[in-house]
Amino acid sequence: MKILAFAASNSKKSINKSLVQSALNQLNNSTATTIDINDFEMPIYGEDLEQAHGVPDAAKRFVEAIAEVDALIISLAEHNGSYTVAFKNILDWCSRLDRNIFQNKEILLLATSPGPGGASNVLKFAVNSMPFFGGEVIGEFSLPSFYDNFNAEKMTITDVALDDKFKTALSIIDR
Repeated sequence: MKILAFAASNSKKSINKSLVQSALNQLNNSTATTIDINDFEMPIYGEDLEQAHGVPDAAKRFVEAIAEVDALIISLAEHNGSYTVAFKNILDWCSRLDRNIFQNKEILLLATSPGPGGASNVLKFAVNSMPFFGGEVIGEFSLPSFYDNFNAEKMTITDVALDDKFKTALSIIDR
């Protein structure tokens, strides 16, 4: 299976990027390509901008990257209970091309945060909203208290029970 993986965060120090990398390190049956959403930076969506300039090429490239794979792994950062502005803006622009941004691909959703909530609010939101954009959510995993439960040097989850849940979620997509 060909997988596209990314953190839905524009932070260079994103803990969600670390979680994505940990997931990719454990894939056995799939090949993965990673992207950085910073490579798809666009002006904040606005109807006037779209009418004046059309949809940016970056939105087209993002949709094309999804078209080239069988499935996605997306790790969501949570800003005020929802998507980061950077990721939401990508969705807004891409949806102007076609609302079916995720092209009926399977998606494994991950999320983490420094706190005990593990970005569970954005994860719930994404589970409910991804199908609207043509995504088939086949699994989800939330890692709470990232700095207490993740070894950044080894890129592994240190809590055994959480690591088991992580591996179970990965097994759904790595086939």
